[in-house]
Amino acid sequence: MSKLFFYDLETTGTNPGRHGIHQISGEIVIDGKTVETFDFKVQPNPKAQIEDAALEVGGVTREQIMAYPPMGQVYTQLVAMLSKYVDKFDKTDKFHLVGYNNRGFDDNFLRGFFLQNGDKFFGSFFWADSIDVLVLASTFLADHRAELQNFKLATVADFLGIDTTAGKLHDASFDIFVTKAVFDFIMSKFIMRGV
Repeated sequence: MSKLFFYDLETTGTNPGRHGIHQISGEIVIDGKTVETFDFKVQPNPKAQIEDAALEVGGVTREQIMAYPPMGQVYTQLVAMLSKYVDKFDKTDKFHLVGYNNRGFDDNFLRGFFLQNGDKFFGSFFWADSIDVLVLASTFLADHRAELQNFKLATVADFLGIDTTAGKLHDASFDIFVTKAVFDFIMSKFIMRGV
């Protein structure tokens, strides 16, 4: 059984040791079927530094994120949702984390979110070998890399013919929609090639 946890975060900066999460969005896909979508707004860890530049990227203000539900409440909701689909006591039943540049960024923040909430068992829900759509796209587009001015999510999606004008990039819920569209596009091509 394939269990994929597509997700994206918006944060108060780029360092998981100093900054916090203010949005967790995603989609749970089991055996190719979406079973749940989610969009948690979360008040960052009270100890987290908040960088104005990071908030500008996400299009939010300090006042907005400080009015979000506290991280402990969101953590409890997140774990309750995960527990509907994964038995954390079964070592063979876990999600693959799937995101865009998640290995280099989001995975560390999400693991830190669990730790900040006193939970050392992040690995009870997720396999260690997450799926990074940036890496898949890099492999898929290797022969076309010089044609792309950068390798940001929007640039890759536009190159593949995926429309990014309908939503707001750097909102985690829209970013995950685009990430999943890129993933689905690439996987369909790999399947057609027999890879």
